[in-house]
Parts: sequence; C-alpha cells; structure tokens
Amino acid sequence: MTSPRPPRFPYPVGPDGSRRLVYGADYNPEQWPREVWEEDVRLMREAGVNVVSLAIFSWARLQPTADSWDFTWLDEVMDLLHAAGVGVDLATATASPPPWLTTAHPEILPVTATGETLWPGARQHWRPTSPVFRTHALRLVRALATRYADHPALVAWHINNELGCHNVYDHSDDAARAFRDWLRRRYTSLDALNQAWGTAFWSQHYSAWDQILPPRLAASHPNPTQQLDFKRFSSDALKDHLLAEREVLRELTPHTPVTTNFMVMSGIKGMNYADWAQAVDFVSNDHYVVPGPQDRDELSFCANLTSGIAGHRPWFLMEHSTGAVNWQPVNVPKRPGELARDSLLHVAHGADAVCFFQWRQSAAGAEKYHSAMVPHAGADSDVFRDVVGLGGTLRSLAAVGGTEREKARVAILFDWDSRWAAEQDSHPTALLDYHREALDWYSALLRLGVRADVVPVPQSDFSAYDVVIAPVLHMVPQTLAKELTRYVEGGGHLVTTYFSGVVDENDHVWLGGYPGVLRELLGIRIEEFGPLPEGDSVELDLDGAPAGTLWTDRISLTDGDTEVLARYRTGAYATRPAVTRRTAGHGSAAYVSTRLGAQGLAGLLPALLAPAGVSSELPEHARGVVEQAVRRDADNRYVFLVNRGDEAVALPGVSGEVLTGRTDGGVLALPPYGVAVLRQAARPGGPVPAHM
Repeated sequence: MTSPRPPRFPYPVGPDGSRRLVYGADYNPEQWPREVWEEDVRLMREAGVNVVSLAIFSWARLQPTADSWDFTWLDEVMDLLHAAGVGVDLATATASPPPWLTTAHPEILPVTATGETLWPGARQHWRPTSPVFRTHALRLVRALATRYADHPALVAWHINNELGCHNVYDHSDDAARAFRDWLRRRYTSLDALNQAWGTAFWSQHYSAWDQILPPRLAASHPNPTQQLDFKRFSSDALKDHLLAEREVLRELTPHTPVTTNFMVMSGIKGMNYADWAQAVDFVSNDHYVVPGPQDRDELSFCANLTSGIAGHRPWFLMEHSTGAVNWQPVNVPKRPGELARDSLLHVAHGADAVCFFQWRQSAAGAEKYHSAMVPHAGADSDVFRDVVGLGGTLRSLAAVGGTEREKARVAILFDWDSRWAAEQDSHPTALLDYHREALDWYSALLRLGVRADVVPVPQSDFSAYDVVIAPVLHMVPQTLAKELTRYVEGGGHLVTTYFSGVVDENDHVWLGGYPGVLRELLGIRIEEFGPLPEGDSVELDLDGAPAGTLWTDRISLTDGDTEVLARYRTGAYATRPAVTRRTAGHGSAAYVSTRLGAQGLAGLLPALLAPAGVSSELPEHARGVVEQAVRRDADNRYVFLVNRGDEAVALPGVSGEVLTGRTDGGVLALPPYGVAVLRQAARPGGPVPAHM
C-alpha cells in the first residue's frame, strides 16, 4: 500500500519563525579532512546557507564492503550541520555503486546498443532494470532511512542523483526482459504489438515474446515504433527505480518529503519529466548554461518548463553553477552579476530553492575544475563575496516563498513523445532539433516582451490560455486533436508548425495528406514535404523577415476561411502559402511552414497574437532587453524584472514596493544583469501591468 504523500516543501524557518527561501549546495565533506568541516559550517553561516544535499556519492564510504557499514562520519556531519542551523536534504547515495559491488556482480553494468559494457571508473555504472542492483540499492536506502528517520537535521530525501544522465539507455539482457514485460502490459497481445509496430514491413512479424529485443545495433534503421517504445520504456524503467526507493522512504519516514533532481536543460532528452512529476513530493531541477546566442533564453525557457512540470507550484533548483563548469569544450566563467541574475531568474519562474554544485570546489577528481560556492581561491574571492551577497538578496525575498507563478496569456507546448518521434532516423531531415524549435518561439516572445508559459502536453489546460503555440507537435493522437479543435472553436488561438499532426501515438502516419489529423482544423493540405539542405534558405514576402531554413511545405488551401499571412518569394514553392490562419468557431488555427528563427518569429508573432489581443506589458524601450515574470498569492503579485543585457536600463513609471533593486530619482534602474523585484497588491479580475 502506498504511503500518504507528505504535503510540504522543505522551507527553512528563520529565527523569528518566518519561512525562508532555500539556499545551499551539494556538500561533500568526505572529500576533505575533518578540520575543514568546521570552516565549512562557519562559511555557510556567513553566506546564509540553510540547506545542503549530503551523501550523494557516498555509497563506498557508507558501505566499505558488502557486510560492513560506516555511518560515524555522516552522524558527525549531520550533527554539526544541525547545530549550525543548516538542514539536510539527505541523498540515498545510490547514484554510483562501489567497486566491491561491481566486482562481485559485473552483471549490473549497463550495455550499449553496440554490445559494449560501460565499466566502472566514472559514475552511474548500473542498469536501471538490474534486480541485483535494485536489491543492494534498496538495502542501502533502508539502512539510511532507519538510521536518520528522526534526525533533526533531515528536511528531505534526495533519491539517487540525476537519474539517467549517463545510463538511460541500457541494452542488456536484463533490459530486454524488462522491455518485454513492459510491452506485454502496454499491448496485452502480440497481435496488438505487431499492429502497433507495423511489423509487416521488412518481415519483422513476431510470433513469440522472447523474440523481441531492445533496438540494438542493426544492419539498417531499426523499426521506428520499436525505437519509440524503447525510449518510453527506458524513461519508465528509471521512474520505476525512483518509485522503488521512494516507497522504502515513505514506509520508514512518512513525514519527510522526497525528491530527485531532474535535468530540464538543453541536450537532455531521455527522461519524460512531465510523467515523473507525480512520483516526487516536490519537483527539483539541475540546470547549466550552455554558452551561445540564446544561452539565457534557454535558462529562462527551462526554468519556465520546470514550473510547468511542477504544475506552477514552487520547485527546488538543486544544482546550477557559480561560474564555469568542467564538461564543455571551453569552460567560460560567468561575468560579474551573472551569478545573481541566473539564480534569481530561476526564482522568478517558481524556484523556492537556489542551490549550486557544489559547496567547496574539489581538489581532486573529474570535477575539480567545476566552480563552487567556495572556490579554490577560498573565501577571500569575488565568487564567495557574490555568494554572500546572493544569500542576503534571498533573505530579502522571503515573502516570495510559497507563491505560485501567475499564468501568462500565451503557452508553448512541450511534448516528449513528439520530441522523441520527430528526431528519429529515416525522416525528411536529420537536422530537426525539437528543443531548439520550441526555444526559438520562446526567444521571439522574449524579444517582444510578451510573457509565456512553457507547459507539458499531458498536463496542459489549453482553455487557460488565449494563445497556444505548439512547435513541431509531430505526434497527435485522436484525443489530442479533438482537444485542440475544442480549444480553437471555443475561442482559443492555436499556432503550430511544420511536421506537426503527422503521426498517431504508434508513430503511424495519418493518411490523406499532411498535416494529418490537423488538416481540417488548419484548413490546409500538403502532399509533399520540402525540407531544405543545410545552408539553403527561402525568402518570404514578410517585411524585414529573414530567410526561412530547414523546411518548406507545398501548401494548398482547403477551406474558404483560411487566409494567407505570408507566401514564399523564392524556392521550389515560390508564390505558394508559407504562413496560414483559419478562423474556426470563435478562435483560429495558424500554421508556419518554415523555420524563421527567433528574429523572424519576432517579426511574425504580432500578427499571430493580434486576434487574441495579446501584447507586451513592458514599455517599448525595454522589450527584448528586460524579461518580466510574475509570482502571486491571494494578496500580492511579485513582479521580477530581469536585465538580459550588458547595459543599464531605466524603467520609469513602475508601480509597487521595491523588495530588491534600486531606484535613481524615483526611477527603477536595472544595472547590467540586474534584477528588481516589486510587490504589488493583487487585483481581482486578472494581471496588473508592472508599468502604469
């Protein structure tokens, strides 16, 4: 029987009994001699740290051999932190098995699609479906939960760490058996599986369950639905391990909340976090900036999506960096002001915890050049002074804790099934990047100063938004198509793009022409895709619009209510429609058939937003420079204004109490990378613009 779900986020409490935002880091005291621990605690108090994640990679230290345990060091650290007023988000330490376990049981090691074993020496060298690993891992979890269930420092449990970061796809025999079991539950019969997988193609018909394998290295492209189901299965296998650890913790510590750190960030795509959200008591995320022209847009996008995954409730930023990381080809430090700005941008999008990897920068190991709150230079450093300053800022924003993000009028849909399916092999183009497509729309809205929510498809209440943007919504089951149609006919305004509506939930093409199941709603029909080779482009008859890239479509209008907003000026489909919109019921459905990038979409979006009456809440000079996000409770709105650029911005006419930030002659002034937070009285009937 599942234990009741603890209903709380691990907020620290200040000396006056008030709730505080969480501030802290991964703490790895086992890397340091005992005398450093006292200094760590002193510096934590100076910085305002109130929660740390502990014992994340400590399995070999906690269980030196199969039959011995050593908790004495962890007991001492837990006591030391509690005495200093620092709570502990205690890890289950199962992220990386110790050498004695992999030596005794090499069958727990993951296997690649090419049959290579992933050997010990790094981390996450375990199979999510290994019964041997599961037995040993749960034994460790039970030992930790039994020992620390009543420890006053314990505020939350941190299951494993970054589940699936390196071991999401295991092709071992354990995985094959578990995959078959998963398929039996999904399809019930082989006939249903053969139908769903289209096994009539290439003589792939299965007559027994044990004939089915993971998509290992094959002579050509593996069955696409097999690949898609293996992605679904692999995400579910990791979630199953998460649930197994969670149930032990709920049995032994039913009043302590449980989480694990997701990785909602560019390049991480194997885990369906929207599906995992209900498995934890509060959502946590790790995010690292990848340098590039959209680096802070991507940070904002991922924080926003994490909020959507969390149902707009407060979430926990478990890891980000004070400066440079160690795993990029070139690891660039953050500029002055960026440490605080990046942190507060997460808070703006719903994070009630700001934590870093890690507290003290390692002197040895693979991550010794990864930045930390206490760098190699020590406390006498600009980084640590910035860390102390951020701690003070977070104390001044304590009132924000517990508030939810105020919904925007625009939503961008994010769908893991569409992402997995659209990026598979044997497609019209191998250049499509689902995350980038969604990010382009988000970046364009930021340029216009228009707030938007990024929301996962299964959890989305379309009716809550005036405009819904669904980039590359490739996989559309009949139920979703009907829901989108109801949304439009009821007065909503849908915008979708190329390669949308094309396949059903089994990755079978909707026949009759593209965009498949969305043809009638959009009032168009496409007989043939026209993907563009890398480097090729087409021009549109939009004023000032850059060229379209990646994709074009040969569009025919099929409904008298469909209008053409733009046509191709050049290319194979010159003079044909490039952007269309059909009026349906009380709403509309628009289609964009080429990749315009953030700049081009910013030029097109005003026409797409106009039917809903959506426009910026920011003054014209601040659009594209300042990002605005809003959190609220029953009585107050907390407006975050974030300077995205490297020049100061003045914002006259701002209303509200300034909680953090500065004014110059009564005018709110945002320095480069600066953040201001205003408190406004909430008004019934909807949002209040920050600028009056």
